[in-house]
Amino acid sequence: MAAHERLICASAALADGGPGVRFALGADEWAAVGFAIRYFGTVYAYVNRCPHAGTELDWQHGEFFEESGLYLVCATHGALFLPPTGLCVAGPCKGACLRSLRTREENGRVLLVNDSEPACAPDETP
Repeated sequence: MAAHERLICASAALADGGPGVRFALGADEWAAVGFAIRYFGTVYAYVNRCPHAGTELDWQHGEFFEESGLYLVCATHGALFLPPTGLCVAGPCKGACLRSLRTREENGRVLLVNDSEPACAPDETP
């Protein structure tokens, strides 16, 4: 593992469309929180903050998907996000994006890569 990477979780902790894994993005108690999910076999990670309200998305600890398992959902206002891009496709922040975090999966581990770039730009259409 390179110095600019850190462990999020074991690969087995993420099932397709299942609960996500929350993790701190900093060392102090007020640090932002990130989350990782698996969608159609690929791991995606985002800052756990709705672009509309600034609240965390999960309606229960680690529960980010709506009931069909096709969209991420904000528990506060019901906004729906595409898991591969973080683009909001329905709700009060339609067209905005979750802030993506770059990950890689290797040797049964999901790693956070600290030099992340946004996956989509606001108002980008799918």
